Amino acid sequence: MSNKMIHIPENPVSRFLFSSTGAGWIWLIVRLYVGYTWLTSGWKKVNSDAWTGENAGAAVTGFMQGALAKAEEGKDVSSWYAAFLENFVIPNAKAFSYVVAFGEVLVGLGLILGLLTGIAAFCGGLMNVSFLFAGTVSSNPLLFVLATWLVLAWKNAGWYGLDRWALPLLGTPWSAKKKHSTDSSESIGS
Repeated sequence: MSNKMIHIPENPVSRFLFSSTGAGWIWLIVRLYVGYTWLTSGWKKVNSDAWTGENAGAAVTGFMQGALAKAEEGKDVSSWYAAFLENFVIPNAKAFSYVVAFGEVLVGLGLILGLLTGIAAFCGGLMNVSFLFAGTVSSNPLLFVLATWLVLAWKNAGWYGLDRWALPLLGTPWSAKKKHSTDSSESIGS
């Protein structure tokens, strides 16, 4: 068995879309659309009494009870997800209310500003999937697909945004800068 590494080249379309800064303008349009959708939705929730006011948790409880009713009818909601909603989400509806409302605003801001775009898109996609599991279609399938593409394009999706400067400063865990030793006994290339 050979230890020779096999290199399969990336196709030019994928390389352009997911690695080239030239595709940044495409992702800017997608980011602004998805970000605006999340920001406006979250802002309405943040300013709603049923989400973050005195009655915080009421909207989440009502939404989850609707999902449980669908599960009982055998429609659109899996039994395992219904159990999660009933045993974890509804008892913690107030906390989930704040997480959803402010999470939507933060995802929207992250995408609009192009700051930590991949992470913001992932969190938005996670919320989309949660809503889909709860039996709500609406714009969630489209937003999930676009969020997934933004996650795949994390290297260049924020090029026309703050990621252009933030990502080089923050770096990535797999490309941590090696510390240079001043010890002269260390050989170069070791």
